[in-house]
Formats: sequence, structure tokens, C-alpha cells
Amino acid sequence: MTSGKAGGRPELTGAYFVPVQSVREGYERFRATSHTVSVWADTMQHGAPPSALLTRALELCQPRAGARLSRITVEILGPVPVAEIESRAWVERPGSRVEMLGAELTARRPDGSDRVVARATGWRIALSDTTTAAHDADLSLRPGPSDCEAGWGFASDWHGGYLDSLEMRGSEAPDPTRGPGRVWAKPIVSLIDGEHYSPLTRLMSVADIANGVGARIDVGTWTFLNTDLSVHIYREPVGDWTGVLSETSIGPDGVGMCAAVLHDEVGPVGRSAQIVEVRRR
Repeated sequence: MTSGKAGGRPELTGAYFVPVQSVREGYERFRATSHTVSVWADTMQHGAPPSALLTRALELCQPRAGARLSRITVEILGPVPVAEIESRAWVERPGSRVEMLGAELTARRPDGSDRVVARATGWRIALSDTTTAAHDADLSLRPGPSDCEAGWGFASDWHGGYLDSLEMRGSEAPDPTRGPGRVWAKPIVSLIDGEHYSPLTRLMSVADIANGVGARIDVGTWTFLNTDLSVHIYREPVGDWTGVLSETSIGPDGVGMCAAVLHDEVGPVGRSAQIVEVRRR
């Protein structure tokens, strides 16, 4: 759990990743902990911690004052193992006002060769003053976390690993008669051992739960793994909590799509989308 700390910042216990000495120039190496474990298999990571780790790599790539990431797309290229992984990032397309960054996570195969398990791209945009034109197209998610019931959770057989690393608050699980699924969530572990979250990595450590929050199908009967996560952020989030308001649509041939509005306690900050591969167990 969290405890108080000087300056009002939460003290986080545990971490998704522990730094390990890298042997390759330009790479950072990390050991994934049990906090990253997916609900689908204990040998693979949930999509949220790798998404946040890729976001961190993008943020640290040749950072520029007066510019920030506005869109991040994560492609999951295969199961991300609960093991040691490496990250690197680069400028894909430079620009004075708009530039694209790239990042990837690499894992070691049993035969000693490397494979890229996830990639991300991010658009970084130079900032300007648009205060007088500011507008929220989406309504704020209410009630806020301080007024929601603590202990919100997914289906009873969804627990452990990553899901236990979140504090969640909200109404009961999604019901077709109640509209979109909605929850407030915040990690109670850090992303990197010894580091505090940036506003964007904190958001990305939660955003991938949207397809579960918006799910309308029985997890005991169906699996639904997302292949990607695309997050568009028009306002930098503030605070510890991320609000997720999401719905998942499923076609007749095994393909679904989750769309979500992401919030902080002030109001909406952006939207996310995921393609979901749906299969009967």
C-alpha cells in the first residue's frame, strides 16, 4: 500500500521492473517482477507495465523543453516474458515542431538469440499557449475516486500479479444495462525500482486495463487479448489516479475493439483504442 512522504508524494512499495546492468550500448536492462504477471498466464506480462516502460523510453529519448508526447501507440508482438528485458528508443522522424519517436523491448529466447516483443511510436509536439481555446469534448468521470467505493475489482477469478498492483475504486463490474464500464485506478508499486512516475508513465501503467473494464463477456468462457494500445493525450494528466470509462464491441468473427476515455481527477485527458482477439476457451 501507499504511505505518506515529505512533499505529499506517495511512497510506493515494490516495482514492476528492477534495473539490471546492461551489456549493450544504447540499451537499458530490467528484470520484470511478479507485479507484471498477466491474468492469462503466469509466464507473460500484462500489457500495462511494458506499455509504461516503452513510454518511459520515449520520454527519455533526446528530451526537449517545451515539447511533450501527444500520442503513443504500443504494438504487442508476442508474449512479453516475466524475465529480463531490454529497452531502447530513437528519433524516427525529427522535426522542429512535430517529431516521431520509436522504442522497443527485447527479450532473450531460450537459444540465446534476441527477439523484439513490443514496439512503440510516439508523436512529440512543441507546445504553445492555447488557454483561450481549451475545450473538453468529453464529460468528466464522476464521481471521482475520493467519492467512490474502495475495493472495486474484476471477476473473482481475475486476481494476482499485475491486478493486485492496482488500487481500484468505482461501481460494480460492467453491466450492459448500466452503460460503459468505469473505474478509477492507481498503481501501488513503482514502474522502476527507485524511481517515481512521470504523469504520462503513471497513466500508461493503467490505460491497458480498458478492455477488461469494458468487457461484457464471461472471462471463464472467453479470452480477449489486445494486440495493441493507442493513447491520444490532449492534456498532460495530473495526480495519482487514472479514470477509465470504456466499452468493448465484438464482431461475429473473433475480433473486438475497445474504446475508452481516460481521465484524471480534473477531467478527461484523452482517449485510447485497442483491437482485441476474442476466442472461446
